[in-house]
Amino acid sequence: LGWPFHGFAAQGGGVEETVEAALFAALRRTRLVPESANWSEMGYSRCGRTDKGVSALGNVVALRLRSARPPAAEPWDDAREMDYVAVLNRALPPEVRVLGWAPAPEGFSARFSCAWRHYRYFFPLHAGLDVERMRGAAARMVGHHDFRNFCKMDVAQVHSFERRMLSVEVARDDAGGSVCGDPLYYFSIRGTAFLWHQVRCMAAVLLMVGEGKEEPSVVDELLDVGRTPRKPTYQMAPE
Repeated sequence: LGWPFHGFAAQGGGVEETVEAALFAALRRTRLVPESANWSEMGYSRCGRTDKGVSALGNVVALRLRSARPPAAEPWDDAREMDYVAVLNRALPPEVRVLGWAPAPEGFSARFSCAWRHYRYFFPLHAGLDVERMRGAAARMVGHHDFRNFCKMDVAQVHSFERRMLSVEVARDDAGGSVCGDPLYYFSIRGTAFLWHQVRCMAAVLLMVGEGKEEPSVVDELLDVGRTPRKPTYQMAPE
């Protein structure tokens, strides 16, 4: 789902195949925004951005759109509003779907009004992975911590590496999927906000613990930036 795209956020520099670029094109094509729309002036915000190789379900954006509502104050039922879902889905590529819409109060931000975000990182459970060891390590990630050792550093954009993880769990795929005969599992990570590549770095450490290359206590060491002030060299989990 979403594999043809180079992530969610429009990037410029010749990279056109993003979910956001497809959404912007559909908004202009359907005249829901002016052809020369400045997205900042339209109050545009997004809940989160995903990199290439990550599919997002239920992402949220907010912006001002053309409306059927008359400017004069009068009783109004939102059921009389334009069918934004149908209009946009007719203009979007089949890999991108709008699922619903709702009026938002003034000052609402899809990014800053978001209560939490939820990621799932899927992996096949081969014979060498110990689920209970990974669960023990995952539990240590829950709470408010400095995650600078669990991300790709971006000091130009990020001024604080503290984030709150609400839950970090290891679970088997509900649909009973498998890869080459190995059952499909996933890391379920729910937090208020995330750093660049944080989920893939967390997954990499959990997988190393599951393989017996590290002890579950390595999580405590990496979260203690006094003991580990610099991120050790390790490879992120694959896309």
